[in-house]
Amino acid sequence: MRFMVLVKATAESETGVMPSQELLEAMGKYNEELVKAGVLLAGEGLHPSSKGARVRFSGEERQVIDGPFAETKELIAGFWLFQVRSKEEAIEWVKRCPNPMNEDSEIEIRQVFEADDFAEVLTPELREREERLRAQVEGA
Repeated sequence: MRFMVLVKATAESETGVMPSQELLEAMGKYNEELVKAGVLLAGEGLHPSSKGARVRFSGEERQVIDGPFAETKELIAGFWLFQVRSKEEAIEWVKRCPNPMNEDSEIEIRQVFEADDFAEVLTPELREREERLRAQVEGA
């Protein structure tokens, strides 16, 4: 099972305050543990929303909205992608994480859909295309 682990933004992270050397060292050690356990598939921090954009879809129309975005509690400051056996295992790994912010913070854990989750509507042709694209991405 794969889980996206989302580090929620804070007012401070949205201003672009960089983490301290101590926090970077602690996160580095945590990431090493994840790698050694075969859990970590990917993980990165994100620039503040002031450097981002959103694209709003309405039928065939597309509207680009430049950041920053107002609701800090809804924004993401970083992420990990874990490969674990269960949501409980993902939770246990997150509980071992250093606090990613200089203040109270929150990390959200969401399971990633797998092809089998779409079994009722995923035709053999669509499955084959998905597998081919995934192989291309992994080989890149």
